[in-house]
Amino acid sequence: MTQDTVTVRPLRAADEESWRKLWTGYLTFYESSVSEEVYQTTFGRLLDGDDHEFHALVAESDGELIGLVHYLFHRHCWRVENVCYLQDLFAAPEARGKGVGRALIEAVYAKADEAGSPNVYWLTQDFNHTARQLYDRIGTLTPFIKYQRA
Repeated sequence: MTQDTVTVRPLRAADEESWRKLWTGYLTFYESSVSEEVYQTTFGRLLDGDDHEFHALVAESDGELIGLVHYLFHRHCWRVENVCYLQDLFAAPEARGKGVGRALIEAVYAKADEAGSPNVYWLTQDFNHTARQLYDRIGTLTPFIKYQRA
């Protein structure tokens, strides 16, 4: 597989089984899991997204899903335009290092441009060294540290 054979397209209802396998891989990487209700609700939201809801793109090669990205647009107090949050990005282990992650991020960049959103941002964990090598090439590391409710 090369980057030339990767097609990025919107998620479809028929992709549920393959999407579920990829998203499970993503959750497992981050030592997390979700209930069946969250799987079903999230998949439904991804299919029904509007301009302020969730969206999903998938990477496909030879008819098989090999990657996914979830993103959403939201308002921002420092801008008039919405910003784009890239929430989840995952490439199947056998597809890593072959341009899948870059293709998915660039596809989100294109969707943000289409929507007039000047900013795309995402989070990753400090230990995600392999992915950060890509992120350092196509994004800018910011000094922000994430906190959440305890």
